[in-house]
Amino acid sequence: MLIAGFPAGAWGTNCYLVAPAAGEECVIIDPGHQATEGVEEALKKHRLKPVAVVLTHGHIDHVASVVPVCGAHDVPAWIHPEDRYMMSDPEKALGRSIGMPLMGELTVGEPDDVKELTDGAALSLAGLDFSVSHAPGHTKGSVTFQMPESADVPSVFFSGDLLFAGSIGRTDLPGGDMDEMLESLARVCLPLDDSTVVLSGHGPQTTIGRERATNPYLREVAAGHGSGRPAPRRGM
Repeated sequence: MLIAGFPAGAWGTNCYLVAPAAGEECVIIDPGHQATEGVEEALKKHRLKPVAVVLTHGHIDHVASVVPVCGAHDVPAWIHPEDRYMMSDPEKALGRSIGMPLMGELTVGEPDDVKELTDGAALSLAGLDFSVSHAPGHTKGSVTFQMPESADVPSVFFSGDLLFAGSIGRTDLPGGDMDEMLESLARVCLPLDDSTVVLSGHGPQTTIGRERATNPYLREVAAGHGSGRPAPRRGM
């Protein structure tokens, strides 16, 4: 399996291209702010043909390049219905203006073909299998994507802004809720095998085992009580 990832734009949002191997079809995950050039470079480098864009949630730092990427390759975008409005109204999703200079660089709106994700859905795209889990807390429509373990690689978990190395996504923006975040961590993350590789929306990769042992939020939900946790990571 091939996973090509890079941080993009003002928020350093991780965009991933996933394919069975070089020279084959691929899925693009979270093409955010200023991700278009990086996507095209990765497609060319690995000789990939995109078949879909899938989105962990609707914040502008994860969806800003959806329209140009989908338009250039005539592919659909998949998003949870509770976050779909954010593609057309990013400022409402943040509860404030994100700034006119930045807004001037964005193509706000939906691509021509939008498909909606549901909890428990099984997506088969580009010869790959993704299981979808609705994981509200960061936004109402946050989801994660898990790929099953295979003979040569462990299970891979695209956590979006649910789980980071050492932290979690912020919950202070519209639609955020700490109680929902902790419930999602317990329901979605804790059952995963320790060997599961976590590829998050921001920051370095980690594993569920590492986060189970060191992440104060996973430790809290595993213990079933509060423990003086630090403030969540302050990304978008």
